[in-house]
Amino acid sequence: MADKGKTTAGKDGAETSSSPADAYIVRNPEAFARNVARMLEGLGKAASAWVEPREKGEVVDTVSEPMADMVKTFSKVGEYWLSDPKRALEAQTSLLTGYFDMWSQSVKRMSGEDESPKPKTGDKRFSDPDWENNPFFEFLKNAYFITSDWANKLVDDSEGLDEHTRHKAAFYVRQITSALSPANFLATNPELYKEMVASNGENLVKGMQMLAEDIAAGKGELRLRQSDASKFKVGENVAVSPGKVIAQNEVCQIIQYEPSTETVLKRPLLIVPPWINKFYILDLNPKKSFIKWAVDQGHTVFVISWVNPDQRHATKDWEAYSREGISFALDTVEKATGEREVNAIGYCVGGTLLAATLALHAQEKDSRIATATFFTTQTDFTYAGDLKVFVDEAQIASIESAMEKNGYLDGSKMATAFNMLRASDLIWPYVVNNYLKGKDPMPFDLLYWNSDATRMPAANHSYYLRNCYLENNLSQGKMELAGRTLKLGDIKIPIYNLAAKEDHIAPARSAYIGGKLFGGDVTYVMAGSGHIAGVVNPPEAGKYQFWSDGPQNAEFEDWVAGARETPGSWWPHWHNWIREGSDEEIPARKPGGKKLKPLEDAPGSYVRVRV
Repeated sequence: MADKGKTTAGKDGAETSSSPADAYIVRNPEAFARNVARMLEGLGKAASAWVEPREKGEVVDTVSEPMADMVKTFSKVGEYWLSDPKRALEAQTSLLTGYFDMWSQSVKRMSGEDESPKPKTGDKRFSDPDWENNPFFEFLKNAYFITSDWANKLVDDSEGLDEHTRHKAAFYVRQITSALSPANFLATNPELYKEMVASNGENLVKGMQMLAEDIAAGKGELRLRQSDASKFKVGENVAVSPGKVIAQNEVCQIIQYEPSTETVLKRPLLIVPPWINKFYILDLNPKKSFIKWAVDQGHTVFVISWVNPDQRHATKDWEAYSREGISFALDTVEKATGEREVNAIGYCVGGTLLAATLALHAQEKDSRIATATFFTTQTDFTYAGDLKVFVDEAQIASIESAMEKNGYLDGSKMATAFNMLRASDLIWPYVVNNYLKGKDPMPFDLLYWNSDATRMPAANHSYYLRNCYLENNLSQGKMELAGRTLKLGDIKIPIYNLAAKEDHIAPARSAYIGGKLFGGDVTYVMAGSGHIAGVVNPPEAGKYQFWSDGPQNAEFEDWVAGARETPGSWWPHWHNWIREGSDEEIPARKPGGKKLKPLEDAPGSYVRVRV
């Protein structure tokens, strides 16, 4: 039933009538008009910040390339539906039927014929009560869901599409539907509209100011702020585990962390993080730090901190990152500890490089890595998820052409690609919060790290895209590195292969299938949550769960069905696995030992370079 309003006491004690519509009425037209003028002034500054670098030739727009690819992809979907008039009519009828049913249901509710509880969407974009209680906004929301579902079904039901085209079409539809959500627009979002009325437009003034600042900060590109960056500083309240940089070269610094126990495991631990982001995802703060936790369990922890490359590093390829990164780190560990054997961890693309290096070492009879742990790592890219949308010959050639100018791919490009994988969570909520609500984002260390972008050297990135995503050479025994053809089956050491159930970057299925290619014993574990939270899950938090001990040599779905679920963090499970392989202990070691003089305090200078 409609809300008839309510009676409240005014300032003079007299009763005044109010209704739900009052929240949408501008009470101070003069103040509102002034703020609209200020908002337009701020919008002008944002436009200037966008135009000026383009007029100077500092920014060259490449938006036409992805747009052309999207149009080309959708044309193949449209060709299927329009090639048969009957099929096209059925598609149109399906959409119109959905609209008609929605309209009929709305009329029944407004007339009081249907008082059954309205189904909840569970979509946090539509949490304001007026999405349900106000007929106008309810209509917009329902029409949006009907249209989105219809568009997705068009792609799903299109026959004759190759798998890559279907994947791209589905991805592009999700991007468009995320962008066109009525929750993203002032006039179609009740929460935004009421916010504007309540503040007389002050929220829009602040929002346009933030928009201009973010475009200026991106030097002509929008650098969307997802966290209050002023609240964090590397080495002060993130990446604070005590340690020393004990070696460095053009590609990386090697950090050794201070021990926190009287005795440590004899076999040191070397972590190979991804260079697409910075290493301190594993050392965000003392409560979340995997590095600190590992140190507290008695590991002598070494970490590779990759350089944030510039033009000087254009020719640094995968062999350089393997030799000057992993092999250099192994040399450093041996000098600092006297130990030849190490336990190694590779995270994401750092794990892919580690796997390739292990295959190379197997041929070179280099046995320094005794066990390997992979965090959300792919070695087979058949089911590599939505990132494959960005990888085909034309798109890689375009990226390579863009990298020729500076010798690297700008970090913002990768950050945008990762955000697009979950646009409804990582893009549009911040557009709405920052520029329409005019609110500063909350301080969040994880999103601060996410925005601390890194560049990709041209040779390295081109090799990675072609050999892994495009040609899948590593899994097929065709990847060539240092003049050798690599085979994962040559890797006989024990492997701990960790995946994350909801991973959008390295899907759990992909990690599982890749793990079956190794030649030795593989322990597969699947953590709850995603690419980051599934890995960075300290035991004290008591969050999520993990699955282990599924049937050996099974298909992925059968492994999941037969695996044992354990509440909480997988970290202790991994630590026990390490100790089962070697649990000998010795007195704790100081960074650098007797042979290496520390160069600077952790987290070092390489990680502080921002783009």
